[in-house]
Amino acid sequence: MMLQFQAKQRLGAFDLDAHFVSESGVTALFGRSGSGKTSVIRIIAGLSRPDQGLIVFDGDVLIDTERGIFVPKHKRRFATVFQEGRLFPHLSVLQNLNYGRWFTPKQDRADNLTKIVDLLGIGALLDRRPGKLSGGEKQRVAIGRALLSSPRLLLMDEPLAALDDTRKAEILPYLEALRDEMNIPIIYVSHSVAEVARLADRVVLLSEGKVAMAGAATEVLNATSVSIAASKREAGAIVEGKVLNYDAVHRLATIGFKTYRLYVSGAEIAEGRAVRVHILAKDVMVSTTHPENLSALNIIEGTVEGITLDDAGAADIHIECDGTTLLARITRLSCERLGLKQGLPVFAVIKTVALEPY
Repeated sequence: MMLQFQAKQRLGAFDLDAHFVSESGVTALFGRSGSGKTSVIRIIAGLSRPDQGLIVFDGDVLIDTERGIFVPKHKRRFATVFQEGRLFPHLSVLQNLNYGRWFTPKQDRADNLTKIVDLLGIGALLDRRPGKLSGGEKQRVAIGRALLSSPRLLLMDEPLAALDDTRKAEILPYLEALRDEMNIPIIYVSHSVAEVARLADRVVLLSEGKVAMAGAATEVLNATSVSIAASKREAGAIVEGKVLNYDAVHRLATIGFKTYRLYVSGAEIAEGRAVRVHILAKDVMVSTTHPENLSALNIIEGTVEGITLDDAGAADIHIECDGTTLLARITRLSCERLGLKQGLPVFAVIKTVALEPY
């Protein structure tokens, strides 16, 4: 399935002028607040009309302003999950889940209630009212309701933005299961590097209403991680590799990335599995000599590719490691003391317990 998007829209002082193509899997619309992400998803959903545009999904023309075509939202068979669950408070969880099915033509309804309930882990919640649910539980029910409408496309507009870190950690595995087990293309809106790195196959980077870059998730996030990260805390590098070995005694996975390896602690990961690791800049130290007698297991040799200074006294060190650029955030004083400059051989030191594979 393919979504072709091309639209121009003026909203007050804001101009949207974007075009991109989304295929199967998860496509993330990524960027800072006010970059145009929600404007794009509203046009796709049929909640907003562009001034000029051509939107085609799976061969069906949904919007063509030149020919006067505008398919209303209820005929597109797209489902949207918003920041808030928007559940009906007077209905039970089961009644909320079944609500979407009532508006789906019988011939298009999928008999998958049990599968979706199991997938989202909400079997124990079916008799409850929304007022008795946590924020994460409400969002899982909202996702279930959207899926039970048998959508051709699932739109998720920052579904975790209203949740605290604990609830986000609770719901992310369910979103991964949804991506892996349901054959439904997803457009996922977010300004969180961590969410996008964990879930997306492709990323469309929006900046001031325009597409700044589009491509594979690792390609886009690595090319722009410092300048577009919604938070300095999320700046870093996304690397992809495969699990080479799992040490059950020490609960330690060895992951191969091109010619180097990373050691990651935590839950068991099957050997041979493809994974991503988000290496945060704040978790990377820099040494000009090979360090000895450290607790950190990950020591990677590289070369300083560039240095970016900021007004807060920090220095972002870009380290090229066999085709992958890692990022280290250190103080400007440390940068000066080490004599760091472009082309200098260095070692990136990464704490094992700071890494989490996706």
